Amino acid sequence: MRKKDLLRICLQNLMRRRSRTFLTVLGVLIGCCSIVIMVSLGIGMKETQEKLLSEMGDLTIITVSAPQKGKGKVKLDDALVKRLRNMDGVVGVSPKQTLEVESIRLLAGTGNRYVADWTSVVGMDTGEMERLGYRILNGSAPKRDGEVVVGEFLAYSFKDTLRPEGRNMIDRWAGELDDNGQPTQLQPPYFDPMKTTLTMEIATSSGTIKLPVTPSGVVKEDYSKGYETSEGMIMSLTDLRKLLDKVQGPAKKKLPYDSVLVKVSAIDRVADIEQEIKAMGYATESMESIRKPMEKEARQKQMMLGGLGAISLFVAALGITNTMIMSISERTREIGIMKALGCYVSDVRIMFLSEAGAIGLIGGVIGCIISFIASVIINLVSIGLSPENIPAAILGGEGINRVSVIPPWLLIFAIVFSVLIGLGSGYYPANKAVQIPALEAIKSE
Repeated sequence: MRKKDLLRICLQNLMRRRSRTFLTVLGVLIGCCSIVIMVSLGIGMKETQEKLLSEMGDLTIITVSAPQKGKGKVKLDDALVKRLRNMDGVVGVSPKQTLEVESIRLLAGTGNRYVADWTSVVGMDTGEMERLGYRILNGSAPKRDGEVVVGEFLAYSFKDTLRPEGRNMIDRWAGELDDNGQPTQLQPPYFDPMKTTLTMEIATSSGTIKLPVTPSGVVKEDYSKGYETSEGMIMSLTDLRKLLDKVQGPAKKKLPYDSVLVKVSAIDRVADIEQEIKAMGYATESMESIRKPMEKEARQKQMMLGGLGAISLFVAALGITNTMIMSISERTREIGIMKALGCYVSDVRIMFLSEAGAIGLIGGVIGCIISFIASVIINLVSIGLSPENIPAAILGGEGINRVSVIPPWLLIFAIVFSVLIGLGSGYYPANKAVQIPALEAIKSE
């Protein structure tokens, strides 16, 4: 029998008992919707968790430190930096060194009107900032001597010396906070650090050192890279070394680095590279220790939700089996005539399997369409019922937390799974059909 004839007979048989076919397809549709929606909620939960973690810091950054703070044999030096850069999967490496002195004050404005009593000053390889994922909000990384990158909220550390104590600083936390605990609208600081030359006043045991610094850029706050991205300053390692020579004297021995930042190419490579660095004898710190348990929990919930949806689809499989058995009982005479006319046994089997597979395919496709629409509606309710939010509800975006996320692979999986369920459910009825003797089938009323 030709494939074209098999397809025509398959469609005719499905349309012959439309009510039964509709109810069977409806069962598959509900099961498919259950799987897609349940799994999409789990994926949405995982996406929300990863966005929450990314707001806390870069998920692909590993901070390497030496045991005993570098007082032992294992030290953070240029040889280690070179070794880390040659590791597979590492896209950026920079040593970090903190300016450790008795006190650091920052002065700004006419007559040094604005004063920050304390700040964090860090030196690093500023040429690696882009590779390490530092986000420059304004300006650029330092390119000349005396230039620094300031933290996003450094300007809020300054107090106005002409105002009374207690009312001489701008509190960036004074306004309303969003769902993540961040201020919704910041009051402007006393001055723009990009348009102001700052004076660094360093107190040492031998006296006070004053050094003018020029901000070349403002970096986005990211605590995974260090507090200095919030209310500190970042300068080149060369400038920091010169500053240390002034503070400690040139006769002092070159100090090892405080830490080394390692940027990994992908999240799933972090754990392996972290283990490799630990095997060298160094201590490491990353967001992986927080992300892994959260990811495991999300996966468990996703499997649980998907399992609940799969139960609905397996119940629908029983409906397909029942429909096909009933169909065989009604078409016993037809099967006998087909065999008497010389139809191959395999053609009879394929015919019934095609009908069962078609029920699964139709239910799966319609179920995926309905699931997609339901997912968009769920996200719109979460984000806000507005036509402008439809693209964000489908594709997501920065600052958008989708409750339900349906990736393309989930839709393909649901359709294929529905078809396989249909074929599996129709296998027993199809075998039963081919085992009916032709003469007995023809005699059947």
